[in-house]
Amino acid sequence: MGEQFGMYIMFPIAIMYYFGTNLDRRFSVPEFWPAPGTTNKIPFDRTEINSELERLKQRRLERKVRRLAEREEDRPRDG
Repeated sequence: MGEQFGMYIMFPIAIMYYFGTNLDRRFSVPEFWPAPGTTNKIPFDRTEINSELERLKQRRLERKVRRLAEREEDRPRDG
């Protein structure tokens, strides 16, 4: 039991001695997380949610019209 207790106590102390105590600065990657202005903004207000739903519906309908037009062009024509 004494050797386990010594290992549990000495292992973190040895890590801190070897790497130092300021691990955030030492192992951090600069600009890892995106800036708040470049990420998607989640709507919380009811009007924002409704406007976002309308925008997504319009986008889906535009894609559907474009997809149907491409199918119509690819279909062989008789006559």
